[in-house]
Amino acid sequence: MITYIQLFFEFFKTGLFAVGGGLATLPFLSDIASKYNWFDKSMLADMVAVSQSTPGPMGINMATFAGYNAKGIIGSLVATTGLVLPSFIIIIIIANFLSKFKENTIVTSIFYGLRPAVTGLIAVALFEILKLSIITVSNFVESKNILYIFDYKALILAIGIFILSRKSKKHPAIFILIGAVAGIILGL
Repeated sequence: MITYIQLFFEFFKTGLFAVGGGLATLPFLSDIASKYNWFDKSMLADMVAVSQSTPGPMGINMATFAGYNAKGIIGSLVATTGLVLPSFIIIIIIANFLSKFKENTIVTSIFYGLRPAVTGLIAVALFEILKLSIITVSNFVESKNILYIFDYKALILAIGIFILSRKSKKHPAIFILIGAVAGIILGL
């Protein structure tokens, strides 16, 4: 029972403060991974990959995965509810006063200040993903050779898909599929 309460509380905090979408939840998930054994930091990259390639919002998919990993189906429902509930409450409150908030300079200033904060959270998320998928500090520490700090297969794949996606007008699902196939081939 205590784990369900912890799941709800941790994901409620995440839902309350992770303004900016799914990537903004990554610093919170990293913190949760260091406090509990529901998942570890190495699983974050997998969580992001699966959450990005499955239907639905990324943050909710990751909360569902973490909750399921901790306590099965009930855990996934508890974590997902915890993540969604703050937004639900805030939207109901704002919807009642929306016309007043539109003209309020304080609210406008708050949203102006939130933009760089969200950008910062997304930058942290990007760095966390890079650390998990491309940067291999452990290889560098073992070898003491700066050339081993990157997983070159993953780096080349990321750059290749980035360039292809910028030059091509193909659907993002195509690039997810390409990444999955390349991961299978390179992993073997």
